[in-house]
Amino acid sequence: MTGSDDTLKVVEEFIDAVIGSERFVVSGSSYGAHIARGLVHRRAASMDGLVVTVPVIVAEPSERTLPPRTILARDEAVMREARSEDMAWLSEIAVVQGPSMLANARALKGSKADEQFLQRFKRRYSFDIDSLPAPLPAPALFMMGRQDHVVGYRDAWAIIEDYPRATFAVFDRAGHLLGGEQPQLWPALVDEWLDRVEEWCAGRVSAVEKGAPASTSHDP
Repeated sequence: MTGSDDTLKVVEEFIDAVIGSERFVVSGSSYGAHIARGLVHRRAASMDGLVVTVPVIVAEPSERTLPPRTILARDEAVMREARSEDMAWLSEIAVVQGPSMLANARALKGSKADEQFLQRFKRRYSFDIDSLPAPLPAPALFMMGRQDHVVGYRDAWAIIEDYPRATFAVFDRAGHLLGGEQPQLWPALVDEWLDRVEEWCAGRVSAVEKGAPASTSHDP
């Protein structure tokens, strides 16, 4: 694998193998959100919803609009615990350095990154990801951190019209570990998005049963 095109291809092959022609919703975080948006470009007609957290909007880091590095709250005991678990990197990325942030980081922790591979990896797609054939009609949710100095938040506003059923939310007291830094708001918005997806699906099924075009099923 050399870039985002290859990653998207693997995800599409997974979809074909596991769910076939069934409809689906997609969730992605950070670079995973970049891949999720690739699916919107390729398979929007099969999607009933999209939710992304701290999404990569601009593939190349040097081209992103970023806020300055900020720390708003720091629990020294928590950070000592993080360092003891080989997660000292949290001091460079977390905006709210507290217990919920550490719990979130533990859940996300994986193997050490292959930096040489990442240097070679082409993040930018070979196609224009933001030139959608049509806006995504299904419910969407974009959640960005106001203090996220890794991917930022301002670049997301450039694509808002591609998602007419989307909530775009920028969280204060949140960086690139938004789920752990805002543990009450994050699930609340996801729950509301799930309600909208259920409503959308019910309307789409009803429209199909009545013989109406499925693409209009999101109208009141």
